[in-house]
Amino acid sequence: MKINTVVVIGAGTMGGGIAAHCANVGLNVVLLDIPSQDGDRNGLVKSLWDRQLKARPAALFAPELARRVRLGNTEDDLHLVQDADWIVEAIIEQLEPKRELLARLDALRRPGAIVSSNTSGIPIRVMAEGRSDDFRRHFLGAHFFNPPRYLKLLEIIPTADTAPEVVAGLTAFAENRLGKTVVVCKDTPNFIANRIGVFALQYRTIAALNNGYTVEEVDTLTGPIIGNPKTGTFRLSDLVGLDVLAHVTANLYALAPHDESRELYQLPEPVQKMLAHKWLGNKTGQGFYKEVRKADGGKEFHVLDLQTLEYQPPTRPRFDVIGETRDLELPARLHAIFHDPRWQDDRGAAFIIDTTLPLLAYAARRLPEIADTPYEVDQAMRHGFGAELGPFEMWDAIGAAHGVELMKARGIAVPAWVETMRAQGHTAFYQFDDGRLTGVYHPTRQAYTPVRRHKHHLLLKENAGAGRVLRRNASASLHDLGDGVLGFEFHSKANSIDGFTFDIGRAALELLERDEWRALVIANQGKDFSQGANVGLFLIALGDPAGLEKAARDGQQFFMDLRFAPKPVVTVPRQRVLGGGVEMVFTGARAVASAETYMGLIEAGVGLVPGWGGCKEMLRRNVSPHLAADERVDALPYLQKVFETIGFARVSESALQARQLGFLTDDQYRLYTGLPLSGREFFIYQLLAAQFEPLGIFKPEI
Repeated sequence: MKINTVVVIGAGTMGGGIAAHCANVGLNVVLLDIPSQDGDRNGLVKSLWDRQLKARPAALFAPELARRVRLGNTEDDLHLVQDADWIVEAIIEQLEPKRELLARLDALRRPGAIVSSNTSGIPIRVMAEGRSDDFRRHFLGAHFFNPPRYLKLLEIIPTADTAPEVVAGLTAFAENRLGKTVVVCKDTPNFIANRIGVFALQYRTIAALNNGYTVEEVDTLTGPIIGNPKTGTFRLSDLVGLDVLAHVTANLYALAPHDESRELYQLPEPVQKMLAHKWLGNKTGQGFYKEVRKADGGKEFHVLDLQTLEYQPPTRPRFDVIGETRDLELPARLHAIFHDPRWQDDRGAAFIIDTTLPLLAYAARRLPEIADTPYEVDQAMRHGFGAELGPFEMWDAIGAAHGVELMKARGIAVPAWVETMRAQGHTAFYQFDDGRLTGVYHPTRQAYTPVRRHKHHLLLKENAGAGRVLRRNASASLHDLGDGVLGFEFHSKANSIDGFTFDIGRAALELLERDEWRALVIANQGKDFSQGANVGLFLIALGDPAGLEKAARDGQQFFMDLRFAPKPVVTVPRQRVLGGGVEMVFTGARAVASAETYMGLIEAGVGLVPGWGGCKEMLRRNVSPHLAADERVDALPYLQKVFETIGFARVSESALQARQLGFLTDDQYRLYTGLPLSGREFFIYQLLAAQFEPLGIFKPEI
């Protein structure tokens, strides 16, 4: 399926964000909204688009990509849909305006053009009623999450009339071009992520009100400690907007009359009062939190008292259960909280347990209504709400049987299919073979079925579980990725680089000397590629000048050895790539960079300079090519750019900006928007298609 031109109708927060992200990945975009009543008929769409240009975090990979977006209005320019491969409806969340627009599109679009709605919960089949046969075959829901550039989930909702090849084609396009994790959903109220996510928000809010927990306490107990983002519950509500939350809950209450938990979707009285006061969250400057200026000119966030609706200074609550378990990996942490008798009388653990169990049971009761298997639910929650584990993955960590026992003890309804699974002797929702995920329990088929995986997707965790790790220490691992490719992974705290990292790297270089190894890939699947050198080790060495010099020298020699390796080295930077992490990327003959790569030599921010060759590499990449092309060229402007980039500790806002700042070079740079680490076939393709030789002609000593 070829999609080159996209028309987005509706330039609000979602429509504008979708248009921006389509421009990010090289599509030609038309963005339309209703005409302005006075003056410039495109005045409204221009003002809305201007918000996207000023958005923080940035909606565009780089400002100049805005030129890919053509602005217009739905009266004068709707005919432009005739040239569209994909038409995205993102107007007001009301059925009749959407139906009216779709009728106009039906008359204008070319046969075969895809039309999708970004609705967050209006039935897709109802919107399609009355449309032509070709329209219905090419119409479906495509629900993005805000902000579209950063949240990876795309829910695709076909109707009974949608052609299977349209679903397959848009799914492949969204995964490979837009960088989305696609979950194909059933056409049920609020689909998957919002159905489960809103239940969680509502249940926790009501539990806080009924049991005397504060806003800060709830956010502390429902954030990273259980694998959620720092926004927890109430900060997330402020971020989404209480008006949006009210709309979503009202939609669920109206459209899900048979949901046994339907009464939860009526907003509690304090939230209704907040809506009346227009305390809608971030968009109005106050919600559950309110930004306040301090006497010294700084700012802090005061917190709403749920009982009095007055704002109080922050208290930053502490809980023993968090202090005792935070250093455990999430599955082990959850197991400890739900099993360890120490936490039976702990107030923090009680809230976690008493609000998590109903969520897990609710997700199970929604199958097969909203999805066929637990896998779709977990994927939706991980990539739509940023959860580290989905509900069924959490349940497996706790223990399926133990979870059921705790639920029954609290009178929480457990669906029959879970009991059937247990009666069959199955102890988990997911099935693994040699560490690799192979199946998920299918409630209707009452058996494990394969999960849908990208054919090139490789998880290093699964590779390790299959026994394909050649060397490992506390900071790094050396993998056999197959087909003669080595994988160099670091997994220290923040993926910081230290002597143990160097040890594994040197082992990789030794193996590259052997004929059976063809290439080395430096990659990991942590939160960030690397936040730089382990500065703590250098601080310890401050009292030992000789040791400090040795640490710098060892790092310089190691990175030089990598750069002149006997076989091709490919680096896979993604997310934050800082300090020594940038210098690690500099060693590769190719960099396959995630679009979301934030690179910077930030040492100047703490009074240091890059010590492992970063300054030299920036000069070599950004000054030497100009001198080589013309020895008479004035090098000062190029030197100044490098000096400013390092001296001001500049960090790119995307891989594209990393190239513009000189961290990635044109001949080295490859960009991907999709999977954080594709499989060995992808890397072999990159190595062979580029047809490059390793850089090592000689290995100079430092």
